[in-house]
Amino acid sequence: MFISIFQSIIFQEILGVVLLFKGKKNKQNDSDKDNENKLLCRFVLDGAGRKIGESIAIDDDILIIKSGMKYLGVPLKHIEEEKKTLLVKGLVEQDKAEIMGEKWRRESFYKMDDVKGNDDGF
Repeated sequence: MFISIFQSIIFQEILGVVLLFKGKKNKQNDSDKDNENKLLCRFVLDGAGRKIGESIAIDDDILIIKSGMKYLGVPLKHIEEEKKTLLVKGLVEQDKAEIMGEKWRRESFYKMDDVKGNDDGF
């Protein structure tokens, strides 16, 4: 009798600890997503105030910017929030930014094609 009560108490405590840590992790992920979402759908300007494009995605620590027909990838450490826009601080190599943006485009569009391939009439 005591053994089954003891086992039940231990099980409940383990379950409580697991749920507690899972809840904290989800709250951290939610706040990270909120911070990332604040950077999306905003115009991105260079150091001279010229419009580069619009932020459309974040891939790890890279901000993806749609610039005309191109996609640019700029490390988040080079991005600064400025009221309603984002500023690229410092010099960013255009060639590397285009390579990172194109890599993101190929990977994300490939994933979208996989989803569309389900042929469910849509």
